[in-house]
Amino acid sequence: MWHSLATALCLVLVLEGLMPFLAPAAWKRMLAAASRISDRQLRIAGLLCMLTGTACLYLIR
Repeated sequence: MWHSLATALCLVLVLEGLMPFLAPAAWKRMLAAASRISDRQLRIAGLLCMLTGTACLYLIR
């Protein structure tokens, strides 16, 4: 189980690093736009991401 968790975390780091590596200017613009969004909207977006990821894992497994 720990091996699978470590693998998943490593894949998250790889995916998170793609955008700043491939398009740093667009990544900066995206961060600037995200800083103007309200906390409530960011929480809702985070919740939707978590639910989508959970649903995808459920469908895959």
